Parts: sequence; structure tokens; C-alpha cells
Amino acid sequence: MSDLARFQTAFAEALSGDVAGLAPWIAPEAAPRFAVYRNTVAKGCADAVAAQFPTLASVVGEPWLRAAAALFARAHPPLSASLADYGEGFPAWLAAFPPAADMPWLAGLARIDWARGEALFARDLPPLRAEAVAALPADAYVGLAAELHPAARVLRFADGAPSLWRALQGDDPPADVELSPEPEGLLLTRPDLEVRTELLSPGGLGFLDACRAGLSLAAAGEAALEAQSDLRLADTFAAFIAAGAFARLVPIVM
Repeated sequence: MSDLARFQTAFAEALSGDVAGLAPWIAPEAAPRFAVYRNTVAKGCADAVAAQFPTLASVVGEPWLRAAAALFARAHPPLSASLADYGEGFPAWLAAFPPAADMPWLAGLARIDWARGEALFARDLPPLRAEAVAALPADAYVGLAAELHPAARVLRFADGAPSLWRALQGDDPPADVELSPEPEGLLLTRPDLEVRTELLSPGGLGFLDACRAGLSLAAAGEAALEAQSDLRLADTFAAFIAAGAFARLVPIVM
């Protein structure tokens, strides 16, 4: 390992609190001054994480969220210089965070906040238009798959986190945070550069999961009806197209 590589490794460890490795380059009396830099970096990481989860801030308050974000940043320092996409692991970390044990909805809300940020900044691409599907003969559905748009996110929850998240986005959010025990799915899309969300029925979720897995439209339809026999399949597919959920139709390689 080169001297530069050793210094970079020691410097990264010092940012986490262990300054002993910097001894060959920094005098012992200078170590306390390094804490100023370390605290500045830690605050930047915490601020970056907190900024990614605005719904959490509105529920638990900025001080609680920033304190949790600081602990997360200490345990999971960023792997790159850019903090624009830092915090992906925060929702899972919150699920095991003891002070959040009495807030079972917190990790779910965080997952949706993160997915919203991903959808907002995803690669731009024209969405699939209804005209392209309307012109298809019935037998074409066996050999074509609907590719999800880069901005589309499909989330599955064991509880009602999506309904709670949507309620918290309004101008008059509920005073009490209540989480339904009923499983829900959520679709996030970004038509016209604005993120939209749509609750998913079991059949709609089954359809999108099949599309995400690369199955044909015919197979996706079968999966949807298996999950929800009374689903109005044509209307559901049309609604997903209108929401900008798909990028294009692609042939199935047989």
C-alpha cells in the first residue's frame, strides 16, 4: 500500500473518531483540532440524511430526526464524496433503532420518502403512450412485456404505511398518526416532472410485480387476476399507462 493510500485510510478512520492512525502525519497536540473538522463532516452527513426524509421531519420533528441521522452517519459513513444520494440504508436502520420502537410506522414512511426522491431524480424518458398499446392485436400480449419507467417505483408493505404517508402530505395532516394493519402497495411515478403516488390493489400490485420481473403482458394479467379475481384488468392497465408507469414495450425473448 502506498503512503497516499495509507494516509487516506487513516484519515477516513479518524473521521469516525480513531485518530491514532494519523500519528505519522499529525502531531499529537494537533489531534484535538482535527475534531473540529470531524464534527463538520459529521454534521454535513447528518444534514444530508435528514434532508432526504421530509415526511419524517414533519412527524417526529427536526431535532429528533437530525439526532437519529447523526447516529446513522456515525455507523454508516458515506462511501463517496457526493452526499446527493446518501441515506439509502436509513429506513432499514430506523426499523432496528431502539428509540423508534414505539413508532412502527417510521421505517415505512422513510421508505416512501426515499422512493419519492429516487423517482424525482430518475433518468428522464418519454413514457409509453396509450396509442402504442391500443394498436396491438390481442395475440401480441403473449410476446411483449411492459418495461417500467426509470422513475417508477413499486413498493409493497405489510401495513398501511402508504395511506398514512399520503395523508401526511396534505395541507391539513392528521393530528394523530395511525397505522392501518392492512397490507398495501404503492406506485410512484413522475409524469410532467411531478411525482405522483397511487395506492395499489392486490391485483394492481401483482400486475406491476410481474412487469418488473420481465414477464409478458399476458402473464402479468394472469398474475393480477390470480391476486384479485374481480380486478378490471383493462382499466387498471390503462390507468398505469396514464400515470406514466411504463417506458416501452419490449419483445419477450423466447
